[in-house]
Amino acid sequence: MTTVTEAPPLAPTPVEEPRRPRRRGRHVPYWLLLPGILWLLVFFALPMVYQASTSVQTGSLEEGYKVTWHFATYWDALSEYWPQFLRSVLYAGVATVLCLLLGYPLAYLIAFRAGRWRNVILVLVIAPFFTSFLIRTLAWKTILADGGPVVGALSTLHVLDVTSWLGITAGERVLATPLAVVCGLTYNFLPFMILPLYTSLERIDGRLHEAAGDLYAKPFTAFRKVTFPLSMPGVVSGTLLTFIPASGDYVNADLLGSTDTRMVGNVIQTQFLRILDYPTAAALSFILMAAILVMVTLYIRKSGTEDLV
Repeated sequence: MTTVTEAPPLAPTPVEEPRRPRRRGRHVPYWLLLPGILWLLVFFALPMVYQASTSVQTGSLEEGYKVTWHFATYWDALSEYWPQFLRSVLYAGVATVLCLLLGYPLAYLIAFRAGRWRNVILVLVIAPFFTSFLIRTLAWKTILADGGPVVGALSTLHVLDVTSWLGITAGERVLATPLAVVCGLTYNFLPFMILPLYTSLERIDGRLHEAAGDLYAKPFTAFRKVTFPLSMPGVVSGTLLTFIPASGDYVNADLLGSTDTRMVGNVIQTQFLRILDYPTAAALSFILMAAILVMVTLYIRKSGTEDLV
């Protein structure tokens, strides 16, 4: 009798895993970021480190400055120039509020009412940027000159009498007063407020206004409940873009103000270029930067727009 033997089972054929496609160009984004990173390192990080080391140096221009970790320079600078710091914050804050009051209606007009004139008005908003910042500020010396039409009109309306009593103007003149400095700051930084506001308002869906009207909301109520809350990112961005450079500005206070309206930017400029006290100037710069950073952080958290940080 013939016995049939079963053949041994065949080993399973190994299944080759599909090769993953080689990722080409995965380092391209990093190479594209490299020029920007180098730019920030050379023109931002290194100067910051240098100024930080300068602020803790002691010595003189003749003998040279050495790093002695003299942190008392910060306290000396703050105790001596704190009025200029407060004045800078006050002027910048008032100018920012004025820019918001003037810029919001114009941005609203451009976004919802301008129609085919929208591009024309936007060009007019950014047109001052085609002129030098210095020339624009010098033009205000002519506008606010003694005996000019602005001073004459304010005198006729007896506005100068009230503002002089409040310490904003000096008798029958506007130049070399806080009012002139605030006017210059407001004018020069107004486009920085209008453009973010317009961008934020233009993104609002017009159907939301129609829905508010269908729910019997009055125009002011619709603005307060719908438009303004949705435009808060533009408000925060505009106020930051206005307040930060205005608080460190020195051109307006130098050309339109006097020794009684000096801001901290004027003190830093004098310390760097005239007195040549580099440690004090560097310390003032870092104190101003730290103060602005703290105020901006608190403002963003208070406004509920932490995503802008």
